[in-house]
Amino acid sequence: MSKRKIYWTCQIFGWTLLILVEYLAYLFQDGFDPNALYLAIANIGLGISLTHLYRLMIRRLNWVRLPFLQLAPRVLLSVFVLALIMTAVNLPIDRIIVPTYFADEPWIVMGYIMTWGKTMLAWVLSYTVYHYVERTRDAEIEQILLKTSIRDTEAKVLRSQLNPHFMFNALNSIRALVYENPTKAQQSITQLSNLLRNSLLADRRKTVELREEIKTVEDYLSLEKVRYEERLQSHIELDPRTLFWQVPPMMLQTLVENAIKHGVSKGVSGGFVDVTSRLDDEKLHLSIRNTGVLGDKEASGGFGLANTAQRLDLLYGPEATFTIGQEDDTTVRADIIIPIQSDTIFRRREAALR
Repeated sequence: MSKRKIYWTCQIFGWTLLILVEYLAYLFQDGFDPNALYLAIANIGLGISLTHLYRLMIRRLNWVRLPFLQLAPRVLLSVFVLALIMTAVNLPIDRIIVPTYFADEPWIVMGYIMTWGKTMLAWVLSYTVYHYVERTRDAEIEQILLKTSIRDTEAKVLRSQLNPHFMFNALNSIRALVYENPTKAQQSITQLSNLLRNSLLADRRKTVELREEIKTVEDYLSLEKVRYEERLQSHIELDPRTLFWQVPPMMLQTLVENAIKHGVSKGVSGGFVDVTSRLDDEKLHLSIRNTGVLGDKEASGGFGLANTAQRLDLLYGPEATFTIGQEDDTTVRADIIIPIQSDTIFRRREAALR
């Protein structure tokens, strides 16, 4: 049922029930009087009309957005005016229908205003509280949507900042291969094209399957091996159960790039980069080990490292973690933990049925 239908149902049912109770009390005490019945029906229509006009007024004037200290006197004044109108209509008619009730009643007008005032106050408070609750709920929803929009924007900005920085070096390496090894040059151009395409697609996708991300890492390592030759050794070992897990695009490539740039490239004899994955307690554990000394994070890859942690937090919340530290004197280790996601479960089940 729509809000409009609910409103009119409550209006008609509420006012009918209220006036009907008062009319039945009169009927049992004084017997049937058609004038009293007509007045009861008129009061139902008048009550609905007055409160509906009040509703239109506060919506037009946008009272529910006022602070409490500004809203309270307006509500009390409205209750008094509504009660005064009901009194002005009912009091003269009641004097004719039941004149005996008005004997020796010096404060009869005040009594009518108080009686109708309580009824109107109950209606006005109910309606105002409802709108305050609804407004608060809508504000919370807007805030959630705003936060979500901000998080999506931040994530997109972070992804767009993680494009590979080795393109010029890769092109120079490929240029050297054009005459020495044309076949290898063609293969390298294909790998570079794959990296560029994945880098561009990273702005459009929040996550990719781990197996797709690993292909990007393999293409990157192949290109870097053209440059470093035997000085770069790499090894990738993946748990088959992790291949369909969703990970941020270009995340592993960025970490491997940092490992080579700030670790392997500084060693006289080069070094190694190892990438492994495993499942533990329904969480994906990724590890990147490389030759090197961590040193100052801000001076060596701090931007990429900070972005990795921020991207994980934006996508998965506090359950996802990123840590990096010195495993031993010559080895740096970075660890990523990603919690299971519903789409990951679906993809794993789909793969199991193939």
